Parts: sequence; C-alpha cells; structure tokens
Amino acid sequence: MKTNQGHRIVVMGVSSCGKTEIGQRLAAHLGGRFLDGDDYHSEASVAKMSRGEPLTDDDRAGWLARLSEILGAARTADETLVVGCSALKRRYRDILRQGDPALTFVYLRGSRELLLERIQSRKDHFFKGEAMLDSQLATLEAPGDDEAVTVDIDAGIETVVARAAEALAERYATRADGAAS
Repeated sequence: MKTNQGHRIVVMGVSSCGKTEIGQRLAAHLGGRFLDGDDYHSEASVAKMSRGEPLTDDDRAGWLARLSEILGAARTADETLVVGCSALKRRYRDILRQGDPALTFVYLRGSRELLLERIQSRKDHFFKGEAMLDSQLATLEAPGDDEAVTVDIDAGIETVVARAAEALAERYATRADGAAS
C-alpha cells in the first residue's frame, strides 16, 4: 500500500514488543523506509544498558532530539519513515513531535509474561533481564487513543503488522475526513 503522501510513524513500546520487526514490515507495506532508533543511542547509553542500568531522562535527551531532527527532515522531504523507538513517556513523544507535529505513534502492547519470554530468548542484544523490563514497564506512560493507535502483540508477526496497517489506514482516513470538512 504505497501512500500518496508521506507519513512519519513511530512504532513504540517496551523492549521486545517487536518494534524493529514490525516497524520494518510496516515500512515495507507503506512503501517507506525504516530506521531503528536504538542505532542512535550514544555509546555511553548502550554501555549503561548493557550493564543492566536503566537510562535516565538526561541520558535520553540527545537521543530523542536527534530522532526528532530525523523525523523533521523526513517531513520536509514528504517521506514515509517508520522509526522504532521506545517513546515510553508522553514528554518523550512530545520531543519527537517537535520534528513532525502530525507524527503518528503505533503502540505495541503486550503482557509482561510475553515480553519477558521474548527478552529471555534474545541473543546479542544490549537489553537483557527482568529488572530492565520491569523498569521500562514502570516508566511506561501508555498513550491514549488521542496520541496513538494501540496494537496487541498477542498474535503472529503478520497479524500484528496487518492490525497496525489497518489501524493506521483508519487513522489517516479520519484525519483526511476532518481536513476535508
């Protein structure tokens, strides 16, 4: 489904919810490009997370600002860009929206049990451990319907991508209807 105008989308949620895999497939479905927000963490932040230490707001500030700049450049270019980014707090999402006020969030929601199972099965990733997951879940300010489309991750990857694509299509149709009136 190639869109006739660019959209910027952040696929968000806690670690192991599927931001990268779902984001990549969603970008392909929309005819856009995918960017993994984790690739933009500083070396110090990656080292900190590798030691099992949660990041602070100060640790995240430069990272979020850089992602906002990238989203802004994609907006200027009218590019469809899907970014995988935890975006756990509303103020983090507000920083990202500075680059594109029309930014859409797709919140990938899953149970703690499912998320922990996925974390424990991951290899070669800096984010490990139950304590880190619990820290993210405690930090999470789940977005409301006014801010994001919420997609449950309790199904296979293709189903989750289809759910996300359908929810986005509905959101964009609603925005277009509102703009036309």
